[in-house]
Amino acid sequence: MKKEETYSISEVAQMLNLSLKATRRMVASGELETVKISNTHRIEKVYFENHRSELLLKSERTKEIIFSERKEYKIINDSKKREDVVNWADISESWRSPSQSAMTYVDLFCGAGGLSKGLEMAGLNGVCGLDWFDEAGMTYKRNFNHPFINGDIKLQENKDLFYKTVREQLNGRKLNVVAGGFPCQGFSMAGNRIVDDPRNSLYMEMLEIVKTLQPDFVICENVKGLRSMLGGAVEQKIIEDYRNIGYEMNVTVLCAADYHTPQKRERVIFIGNRVGLQNYHPKPILTPDKYVTTGDAIADLMECEENPSFNHVPTKHKPEMEKRMLELPEGKSLYSGYSDAWKKCPWNEASCTIKENHGGVNIHPKLPRVLTAREMARLQSFPDDFIFEGKKNKQLVQIGNAVPPLLGKAIGLAIRFSNHDLEEK
Repeated sequence: MKKEETYSISEVAQMLNLSLKATRRMVASGELETVKISNTHRIEKVYFENHRSELLLKSERTKEIIFSERKEYKIINDSKKREDVVNWADISESWRSPSQSAMTYVDLFCGAGGLSKGLEMAGLNGVCGLDWFDEAGMTYKRNFNHPFINGDIKLQENKDLFYKTVREQLNGRKLNVVAGGFPCQGFSMAGNRIVDDPRNSLYMEMLEIVKTLQPDFVICENVKGLRSMLGGAVEQKIIEDYRNIGYEMNVTVLCAADYHTPQKRERVIFIGNRVGLQNYHPKPILTPDKYVTTGDAIADLMECEENPSFNHVPTKHKPEMEKRMLELPEGKSLYSGYSDAWKKCPWNEASCTIKENHGGVNIHPKLPRVLTAREMARLQSFPDDFIFEGKKNKQLVQIGNAVPPLLGKAIGLAIRFSNHDLEEK
């Protein structure tokens, strides 16, 4: 298929009189068929012309749905605001040297294993990780002693293998925690209720696994923006879905910098249990004036020679790009179209959120280049002996997508705080 035989999504959006976001929504739902050329979605001209009338009708329905959702958002946003009910666990005394626990966990959508590493640091025992990303699986298997299942969780054979592996690894022990950061883009609204589209099936898969394995605790991690999706109705649905299978949830936003991570990364954290205990979130350990800074974390690496086995391979840029990077103010992005990608980290503060986004990574505050994978890993609080596998671009994706291990450690210690009486028995 040649590119000239296709339309771009933006061209089709104009012909359908839709926004780009609405047109991409039609693509995601399968209402607008695409082909991939150079990893970009395109629409065949022949297909579009043959189905123009049908697509125009679908576009009108899409507009109506979006208009209806906006009305629903307003209804929800205009309703009484709920305040988080949070029980704070003081984990400061156990932070430096946690004892080993008998508690066990599995990690769904685990990626390279940031949350797994944090729970391990908190003294919990890993049972199994699961993800579809091949290179992340290579990294996970290198850095953990427990099994990893590589595959699409939606496929029954992968779920069966996961269940079999978990039960074999437990060998009669109790499973205490199921943790996971599920994708959330597939929630939508019809009338006064939340519905799911195919993109959101992974959320339902996690719910099914929790229902099947019956752990004592559930940890759900996600982007902060989930809280405002559909005016807060998505968050409420998650709480209700877990209540329907026996879990009472508490939810709030945690900032990784509060727990010695040199990065102001915020994540919404749901913690629930089915055993009648109080759910605790970790009380912040540091105040903003005591945060670990970017300079604290990566200054020594400025003198470190290139070392692929340490994931420290500086990117070489053209002279004009180096000049632009040096002149860029801290906290700003190199490109106006990207608010998060190609952003320069502040040296004397905790870093801005570390991402691998649209091919761009964070810019070094002092040097005319982007951060290396090891520098990104430091800002994510990965220990230096945690080595990432795959090509450099795959390493960057793994690191950018990860839960900071020290945030995971804080969550694990809060779970142990909740479970203290049971651990003592």
